[in-house]
Amino acid sequence: MVRALLSLGAALLGAAVVLADDIPTCSLDKKCPKEAPCCSQYNQCGVGAFCLGGCDPRMSYSLDSCVPAPVCEDKVYKMDSLDRYKDISEYLGDPKTADWVGQGEPLVYKDNILLTMPPKSVGTVLATTTYMWYGKVKARMKTSRGAGVVTAFILFSDVKDEIDYEFVGVDLQTAQTNYYFQGIPDYNNSGNITVKGDTYDEFHDYEIEWTPDEIKWLVDGKVGRTKKRSETWNSTMNQWDYPQTPSRVQISIWPGGSEKNAKGTVDWAGGLIDWDSDEIKHFGYYFATFSEVTVECYKTDSPPGTSKGRSYYYNDIRATNDTVVDSNKRTTLKSLLGTGTDMDKGDGTTSGKPSSSSAPVNNIPGGGSTPPNQVPGGGNPNTGSGSGSSGGAPACDASIFTQNCNEDSSGSGADNKNNGARGVDRTLGASAFAVIVGLAGLMLI
Repeated sequence: MVRALLSLGAALLGAAVVLADDIPTCSLDKKCPKEAPCCSQYNQCGVGAFCLGGCDPRMSYSLDSCVPAPVCEDKVYKMDSLDRYKDISEYLGDPKTADWVGQGEPLVYKDNILLTMPPKSVGTVLATTTYMWYGKVKARMKTSRGAGVVTAFILFSDVKDEIDYEFVGVDLQTAQTNYYFQGIPDYNNSGNITVKGDTYDEFHDYEIEWTPDEIKWLVDGKVGRTKKRSETWNSTMNQWDYPQTPSRVQISIWPGGSEKNAKGTVDWAGGLIDWDSDEIKHFGYYFATFSEVTVECYKTDSPPGTSKGRSYYYNDIRATNDTVVDSNKRTTLKSLLGTGTDMDKGDGTTSGKPSSSSAPVNNIPGGGSTPPNQVPGGGNPNTGSGSGSSGGAPACDASIFTQNCNEDSSGSGADNKNNGARGVDRTLGASAFAVIVGLAGLMLI
């Protein structure tokens, strides 16, 4: 099955800093340069948000280029408000200021959060600001529906370990599951769970129980699939190909059926998206509904899996669970000009815009030219991972920082019959979904 690398850090035009076409790229064989030391999940180098959630230390200038990640916290996230949500252009790494960070157009409707995907957009993605190093996570949710529309609920680490649920909008009785170690594709890792009822019309509880020894996927309290670490030994590489590093919870809706995607991705997603569907006409967007997300951290007295300190970081490029340090290192930047090795750089403003005398710098992923797969839920071919790649059509005006790209300035939309759900179009400030290019062809999760 073809899927897309569901990761945060997607598709921002950004806060108008650095609009160069030659943003440095990064990989395991090509690390970021010193002046732009942090490798984002989309394999581009920069500072600021590049160094926070999704920063891959293996591909960065040095292991300490990435800012340490906030440790796991037991929490019930009531998805009835956006008060604890920040766009990545506004977040500096302090989990006390936000529970969720992301981009797109999340909306509150009837005490739930809708992740929306208006016409020709690339959807919405949210990630927790703290990381889970084993434990339990449960999402009470309704999926989206429609050909080419994909909903996802996953765990994803900065070194691309992953455990996921994915739902394609043409099959409302199936939860697709998968896992990956450091983004290495293995197309035998997937498995389906049949859901009783309808995933769009009815709330269901989807749960991941993750320990150092096994992963369980549960639907409505019943185990639908189990994968043991002992079954993942890779004798060639002499390692366990098993997810094992601190991960954020990520939820998203994205266009698997974008015409920009590879045929295999489109076919897996149920075909091309109809941007003139009844869903779009009636509501103004495709959407997935989230009611509650619960995180329960793994309880252990010694690593791996502890959450006794303030932050996690890696002390070796192998990036396995024995290289994770549960520490008291700081997790916050003073501005989006900072990095893991210079966390106080900048004037303390959220935007981190340089002064007129400062050199341009990439501080928000997607700022500048649009790189491969800059979409919520999209992967990057440079990771060597992935089971398909998601994409979106570049249909937004670069001067408009809202996601209702094809609607008139009043935001009324075409045949908008659901103003109650839609509410007032929420301006996204510096993080535009303008000028987003989705890419094609990679396989993963």
